[in-house]
Amino acid sequence: MSGVPAALPAAPAGAALRAGIAVGLAGLLAGSAWHLSGEAGGSRLALSLVFGALFGFVLQRSRFCFLCVWRDFLDHGDPRGVLGLLAALAAGMAGYTVVFGAWLPDPSGTRLPPGAHIGPVGPVLALAGLAFGAGMVVSGSCLSAHLYRLGEGAPAAPFALLGAALGFVLGFATWNPLYLAGIAEAPVTWLPRHLGYAGSLVAGLAVVGGLTLWLLRRPLPPRSAPADTDPLRAVFVARWPTWLGGLAVGAIGTLAYLRLGPLGVTAELGGRSRQAASALGLLPDRLEGLDGFRGCATALRDGLLTPNGLFVGGLVVASFAAALAAGQFRPVRPGRGHVLRGLAGGVLLGWGAMTGLGCSIGTLLSGIMAGALSGWVFGIAMLVGITVTLRLGRRVGWLA
Repeated sequence: MSGVPAALPAAPAGAALRAGIAVGLAGLLAGSAWHLSGEAGGSRLALSLVFGALFGFVLQRSRFCFLCVWRDFLDHGDPRGVLGLLAALAAGMAGYTVVFGAWLPDPSGTRLPPGAHIGPVGPVLALAGLAFGAGMVVSGSCLSAHLYRLGEGAPAAPFALLGAALGFVLGFATWNPLYLAGIAEAPVTWLPRHLGYAGSLVAGLAVVGGLTLWLLRRPLPPRSAPADTDPLRAVFVARWPTWLGGLAVGAIGTLAYLRLGPLGVTAELGGRSRQAASALGLLPDRLEGLDGFRGCATALRDGLLTPNGLFVGGLVVASFAAALAAGQFRPVRPGRGHVLRGLAGGVLLGWGAMTGLGCSIGTLLSGIMAGALSGWVFGIAMLVGITVTLRLGRRVGWLA
C-alpha cells in the first residue's frame, strides 16, 4: 500500500543485529510480564502488557491505520485497507456477542455490559468525531498509529502525542458547557437492548457484509511486490494482508475484553493530562458527569503502573521490535513542519478523543464491537472529517 516505503535490502550482519535486538526486546517484554504476574495483584498488569505487545506487533505488521487505509481508498481506489477494518469489526462483533451472552444473558433490562464502551449519542459526539478525523489528517495518523510509529521513528509522532495531551486539557476545559448543552440528556443507545444479541449481530454483520461486497466489486490495484513464500519473512518482514491484521485485531479485542476490558489507547494519556492540569489549577473544580460515562476513562492516576499505561508501553516496544526486524525502523530528524503539524493535529486528536470518550480504537472499534450506536456515529463523523480536511487542505496547498 502507499505511504510506507518497502524495506531496503540490508547486509546480513545488519539484519542479524536488528533481529537480535528485536528478540531481546521480546524477551524483555516476556520477562517483565512474568515478573508482574508474580506480584500481588499483578496478573492484570501482566496481561495488559502482553495484550499491548500483541496489539502493537499486529498494528505494525499489518499497517493498521485508519487514516492510511481511508486515504488509499480515496486517492487510489484501493479497498484492501478498508476491508481489513471491516474484518476487524466483524470478528470483534462476533466475539463480543459470545462474551455478552455469557455475562449478561438478557440484554433487555437497564444494565449495560461491564466496562463496554457504550457512550451518549448526539451532536457533541459527531463534533468530536469530526475534530478527531481532521486531527488525523493534520498530524498524519490517529493516536494508535502514532504510538506504533514511534517504534518506526516517525518524526511527527512525539509532537502529535504531546499535542494530544494539550488537546485533552482543552477538552477538560470545554467539557462542562458541552455536557450541559448536549451530553447530559443524550441517549446511551446499546443496540442489543432493542434488537437482542442475534438481531444486533445480524444487523452489524449485514452492514459490514454489504460494504464488503460493494468494495469487492471495485478492481484491486496490482500488488507492489509478490507475496513472500518464506514463512519467517512473511511474518516478520513482509507486510501482512490487511484482512489478516483485521482478524487479529478483532480477536485481540475480544480476548482483551474477556480478561481485562475493551481496547483503548487514550485512558493513560488522558488521565495523566488530567492529573497534570489539575495540579496546575487548569481544570474546573468539577467535571460534570464525566466519570460516570463508559469509555476510555480519564480518571486521576494514583499509581505509577496502570493497566492502560502498560498496554501502551507494550504496544510501543513491540512495534519498535517489529519495525527493527523488518528493517522499517527509519528515524528521521523532525523538521519544522513535523513539529507544527504534529502539535496542531495532536490538539485536535486530543480534544476529539476526550470529548468523544475515546479514539478510533476505544470509541469506534471497541464501541462498534460492543453494539454501541456511539461507535457508528463517531466512525462516520471521523471519516467525514478526514475526507473534508484532505480535500480542503489540498485545495489550499497545505497538504500534499
